[in-house]
Amino acid sequence: MLSVTELRIGVTFVYRDDPYQILSYHHHKMGRGGSNIRVKMRNLRSGMVLEETFKGGDSFDEANLEERKAQYLYGDTETLTLMDQETFDQFELSREVVGDLANYLSEGSEVQVLLFDDKPIGISLPIKVTMTIAETAPGFKGDTAARSYKPATIETGATVQVPFHVKPGDKIVIDTRTGDYVSKG
Repeated sequence: MLSVTELRIGVTFVYRDDPYQILSYHHHKMGRGGSNIRVKMRNLRSGMVLEETFKGGDSFDEANLEERKAQYLYGDTETLTLMDQETFDQFELSREVVGDLANYLSEGSEVQVLLFDDKPIGISLPIKVTMTIAETAPGFKGDTAARSYKPATIETGATVQVPFHVKPGDKIVIDTRTGDYVSKG
């Protein structure tokens, strides 16, 4: 059990039968009364952000979260199919739950799957991934201005801003947290 005073940024706990992660935390001490804890938290199943106020005596169960290696197999417009690397069981996650991380999944790539009560609720990717440029406008001689970028489509269909010297077929490194170009791969 977690006391409300043990809630801090990054802590995961169960609230209304769903796992939540604390995004921000504010402790308010009332004059003669008890204290209130105001938190901003993300539902790890749906991704929805919620703000709640708890009283000083409230307590919660810790979220029983587990991470496992999985391999991305394929996806369609609504779901992504992955395979657990230990049990070889296949399962699906909705694109809505995975969010923008789906832009950096290529067939066969390894991911970490977040499980709550042995049910997949999300994924995490390495901070940097290498992708191949599928299509981009050609660079022109003289396009060497510092910090000049052009749009490029990567192998997954997502668009990334890249420097002018990058051409189709080049491998680039992308930061999965921001979607920004990092370097040539």
